Amino acid sequence: MLNLLRSSESDRHDAHGTSFRQLRQHIHGRLIGLLDGDDADLLDRADSVRERIGDILAELSDEHGLKLGLAERDRLESEIIEDLGGMGPLASLMLDRRITDILINGAEEIWVDRCGQLEKTELRFDDEPHLRRFVDRVIALQGRQLDARHPMVDARLPDGSRLHAVIPPLCPRGTVVSIRRFHNETLSADDLVTRGMLDAEMLAVLALAVRSGQNIVIAGGAGSGKTTLLNALSRYVPAGERIITVEETAELKLSHPHVIPLETRPGNAEGQGQVSLRELVRTALRMRADRIIVGEVRGEEVLDMLQAMNVGHDGSLTTVHANSPQDVLRRLEALAHMGDAALPRESIRDIIASAVQLVVQVMRFGNGQRRIVSLCEVHECDGQLLTRELHRFRCHGHDEQGFPLGTHESCGVSPQFMQQAATMGYTLQASTPTEPRRVA
Repeated sequence: MLNLLRSSESDRHDAHGTSFRQLRQHIHGRLIGLLDGDDADLLDRADSVRERIGDILAELSDEHGLKLGLAERDRLESEIIEDLGGMGPLASLMLDRRITDILINGAEEIWVDRCGQLEKTELRFDDEPHLRRFVDRVIALQGRQLDARHPMVDARLPDGSRLHAVIPPLCPRGTVVSIRRFHNETLSADDLVTRGMLDAEMLAVLALAVRSGQNIVIAGGAGSGKTTLLNALSRYVPAGERIITVEETAELKLSHPHVIPLETRPGNAEGQGQVSLRELVRTALRMRADRIIVGEVRGEEVLDMLQAMNVGHDGSLTTVHANSPQDVLRRLEALAHMGDAALPRESIRDIIASAVQLVVQVMRFGNGQRRIVSLCEVHECDGQLLTRELHRFRCHGHDEQGFPLGTHESCGVSPQFMQQAATMGYTLQASTPTEPRRVA
């Protein structure tokens, strides 16, 4: 410790220098000691923490002649406070609204996805124990644990962002953490038109489909904008209907006055108390739901979701990972077969054909732009599930960086549900294409 306090002033001013980190670790360790004493509650208040840090620095100054500048002391206090109850080295990244993903590849390597581009930052954790303390503190707030028996964990941060962590032996490199950011800002459907995710004509068709109770599956890869689009489309669900949402980790922020959210629960250390997506979908059926929205289907709950769509829960929505509309149908079929292996494949196809009316395929391009690349209707022909494209994104070339340029266009096919919508009194108005209008 004495060698640390005698280190050069320039070295201590280096935010990533060894001496500065050691000093912060020393003070942090002394503060942690308060957790076992009568002053533990002081760590919940930033002003109290700063006061205690001042006391410790005064002792070090008297005993070893340590002197810190005002800027250096402010940085020291801020980093310690973030370590005790905030986001630690990630604090500055969590304030950057351009960042959609934070990727921690061990203690010494932190990457971010900023505006669709991956870039390595200069930030780092002190060591592996420092990173583990951060993860353990975050997940402990939700009653979850990360150890040899449970080497993977999903958790939600206070701002709604989703955290996934993996530790050895699953990942020999060390603790790896992925954080998917979710900003409080909710984009409307018109915002998505402005940003080019879709055009007004396509939005008019989707809005009419939601209003008239068509079941819609939104497909795409990770970070392609599936949840954003689903949130925006919820604006068109009639206000008099009751929506039940089912998710593993709550991410949906629906624009609707009557939403009941359900969230899965992992098992405890003994593997008891787990509540799965499939159980929640069945629970939603008993809650007088007009529409059921499953944040993402990825397992045997697909069969229950499809059956719900067929027994009076028209207008339900869900998302799924798939690379094309035809892949969506194959994936739904495979997942439904997991739910009931004894059910004939032909019966599963019949269920899908009658349950799913529209598939929306979204994609994120290399420059971070998100586009609906295909809007398809689903139909069955000679026992085969097929899609008929209504709208598409057509590429007209590439920009200087090689990213695609193009426009959305209609395929000239009239949606089958238009007639059903008309019988319900809904029609499109050319003057306000984003707002389906109900005819008296």
